[in-house]
Amino acid sequence: MQLLLAQNLTKSYGPLAALKSVSLEVAQAEVVSIVGPSGAGKTTLLQILGTLEQPDGGTMLLEGQDPFALNPVDLARFRNQKIGFVFQFHNLLPEFTALENVCMPGLLAGQAQGQVEKRAKELLDLLGLGARMHHGGAQLSGGEQQRVAVARAMLNKPALILADEPSGNLDSENADQLHDLFFKLRADLGQAFIIVTHNPALANRCDRTIRLRDGRNEN
Repeated sequence: MQLLLAQNLTKSYGPLAALKSVSLEVAQAEVVSIVGPSGAGKTTLLQILGTLEQPDGGTMLLEGQDPFALNPVDLARFRNQKIGFVFQFHNLLPEFTALENVCMPGLLAGQAQGQVEKRAKELLDLLGLGARMHHGGAQLSGGEQQRVAVARAMLNKPALILADEPSGNLDSENADQLHDLFFKLRADLGQAFIIVTHNPALANRCDRTIRLRDGRNEN
């Protein structure tokens, strides 16, 4: 069943055309990689799919809804509820514990604290961090910090998780563990992922690979 449909997306920054009529679709519970050389438009595409940037042209539907037709307040709410983000650098708040970091999207959405904490603890247990939930960021390894970031991305049960070079800052062992985690979450929870990566091993494990070059679909 189709989850995301993007057609003929274009984006320019002044004279620089970052995206030139890029199209893609993603099914529910599908793991899709986006690859291409530096400057191909991968990060720009991910920012548009995450509604952090608005395209100059083209259309995008997530679960049948056009997020760019929403007003700014509703768009922010849509993004928080429907899309999770995992970045190369985990972007955890260092003054908070793992549990507090994971709770953040739910609290920002106005959900009851008890409900949010219950969900956060369940996710941290699922990701093997139950014994580490009250540790601060400085007390966690790089791999643990990135798993906390994955739990945070999943807190609101998003339709889609977008990951931008999620293992780019990890050693090979932790990178492999993170990749395994993505596919476990797909198998156990039906989670869909779009992953921008330069890691060929990860790209080859995905259901499909979308290749960009010079702002266009290569395949």
